[in-house]
Parts: sequence; structure tokens; C-alpha cells
Amino acid sequence: MLENVIELTTQLIEQQSVSPNDQQCQQIIIARLKALDFTIEELNYNQTKNLWAYHGEGETIMFAGHTDVVPAGDESKWLYPPYQATIDNAGNLYGRGAADMKSGVAAMICAAEDFIKQNPAHKGRIAFLLTSDEEADATDGTIKVVNELIQRQERVDYCIVGEPSSDKIIGDQIKNGRRGSITANLVVHGIQGHVAYPYLADNPVHRFAPALSELVNTVWDNGNQYFPPTSMQVANINGGTGAENVIPGDLTVQFNFRFSSELTDQMIKRQVETILNKYNLDYTLNWRLSGQPFLTKQGKLTDVAQHAIKSLLGINSQLSTSGGTSDGRFIAKMGCQVIELGVINATIHKVNEHVQCEQIIKLKHVYQQIISDLLT
Repeated sequence: MLENVIELTTQLIEQQSVSPNDQQCQQIIIARLKALDFTIEELNYNQTKNLWAYHGEGETIMFAGHTDVVPAGDESKWLYPPYQATIDNAGNLYGRGAADMKSGVAAMICAAEDFIKQNPAHKGRIAFLLTSDEEADATDGTIKVVNELIQRQERVDYCIVGEPSSDKIIGDQIKNGRRGSITANLVVHGIQGHVAYPYLADNPVHRFAPALSELVNTVWDNGNQYFPPTSMQVANINGGTGAENVIPGDLTVQFNFRFSSELTDQMIKRQVETILNKYNLDYTLNWRLSGQPFLTKQGKLTDVAQHAIKSLLGINSQLSTSGGTSDGRFIAKMGCQVIELGVINATIHKVNEHVQCEQIIKLKHVYQQIISDLLT
């Protein structure tokens, strides 16, 4: 027989829950939590399924995660069907969402099950916040549930997001914060014309070139003890009609900032616009803020998590703020301590996504130890 956490992970993988379609993932989880007398509330918005559930009362540790996955892509390139959940001879569990993050969701559910069965009258409260809208727009998921919980003045003291945070071995890295993310969508306007008559046109590519050079070479900040320096990267750039003899009328550029707590989104906007105006560009600029930077400094939650990893796995876990955004950015608004702790992230979003079964079992034990240390 499979361990409970492996069995649940496989059940979840076999639900083709491409964002924001949850399929039956949360219903599978709800059935298990109801058996433990959890209070269950489904907070669904549009096509997004959200689950808020809790057991006990008082000081609260909340586990957060998502049941949705990114598309599998060309399934013929997979060793095994991506929604079949296959365990190979080496003990690797294959399937879309195996690492990101159905194994993390299964580990947190099974950790709570085992803890509550051993401690039915535990002090404090164990809670879950799950969404099917993390991998796509992230507009109807955690952000809306968090806003609802804040309005209700729900208490959350500690939060563990089950994202795949580990690097080389399970537990070697805990995310205790994330950089902010803001994207600029810029259109530089010119005048289209024939390349043989440039004086009758106005080439937006040529006009933008010195501004782009300055944007790329600007030192936005030097970071700090928690965050690396802010990074600006061009993601997309496009101009022209495809013809070799036409000067483009417009140039479209998209660039993203992953920014530290040394900057605010407003500071970035002002500096970018100052640079663009310096070169007398005719432009249209729209911004999309994906998230503000957040940080949980060394404290009770990080200490308990590091101690659990050290005692169970024998390794010293490092705190890190590297990587992309996560729903932790929304949860941090609740004023609780937030960390991300999960399996190795080497194959997330890739063809043949997989995770070692042993990792998932270890993660469940670490979660259970953290619950015990905080609530007993």
C-alpha cells in the first residue's frame, strides 16, 4: 500500500486541473477534512474555486497552496501521460503538478490528519487556504479570500505556503520573502515611412535606443541584507511590418522589474518616466503591478521550521528571498509570519515534471513537526 501522502498526491495529479479549473481536487480534500470535523467554507469567485477550512480555535497556523497547474504542453514529449501519476522504478512520481504543488498540498493535508488523530484536543487552530487561481491570473483566488478574511478579522499567526522552495535537497531552502514584480508595457510612437526616405519618417527604434541603453544600465538599488539588487529585464520587443523597406510607425516594448524593499513601485515608475522624458519620446506607458516585496524576518516561524528540518532531515536550512512571485505576497497583508517550504523545484513547469516520493513523505513529517512545535 502507498503511504497516505503519496496516495493523495496521485489522486490530485490525476485531476486535470489546468488553471483555473479545479476539477475535483478541492472536493477530494474537503471529504478528508470533513472526516476530521474541520469547518469548511467554499469561497468561489467566477471560475475559481477557493477553500477556507479550519480546526480548533486560538493561535492559528495556516497552510496555503494551489490546486491548479500549468498546461502540460505537448504530451507526446512526456515519458508518461502527465495526468496519470506514474511512479517509476527509482521512486519518482511523474505528472503535471507533482512538484508544483500537489505534493505540497497533499503533505499539508496528511500532516494535519496525522497530527489531529494523535492530538484531537490540540490547542490552537489549524487552517487551510487553497485556490485554483495561482498559475494564471491570480485575481479570483488567494487575493480575494485574504481580503475577505481581513474584513472578518480572522486570526492568522503563522502561514506556510507549500510552494516547491527546495533547491538541491528537500528542506535546504526556506523562502521567507519575495521580491516585488512590476511590468511596463511601453509603446514608442514614430512615423512610418520608406527606409530610402528617412527624413520623411520618424523611426521609433532609433529614438528609443539611447533610452533603452540607460534603462538597462541603470543601477536601481544595491539590495540589502534580505534582498538582491533590483533587476530590470526586457521581456518582449517588437516593431515593423515585416517588410525590409518600411520604417516602423510604433515600437512595442515590455520590461519587468523584480524589485527589493529598497524601492517602491511608485519610485520605479517615476524613474522610468524621467528617463523616457529625457529623450523627448512620444510614448504610451501602462503598468501592471503583480506584487509588492514582502519579508518575514528571523523569528518564531523560521526558527521552528529550521529546527524541524534539522531534527528530522539533518540539514541546516537557509533562508532565501530568491525566485518569482507567489501567493505569499497576498497573505503577508494579514500581518502574519509567512514562509514557503516545499519540495525541490528543479522540474516545475517542465515536461516530465516529477518529484521523489521520499521527498513528499519527508515534507509531510516536517509539516507535522512544525504543527506540533507551534500548537503543543
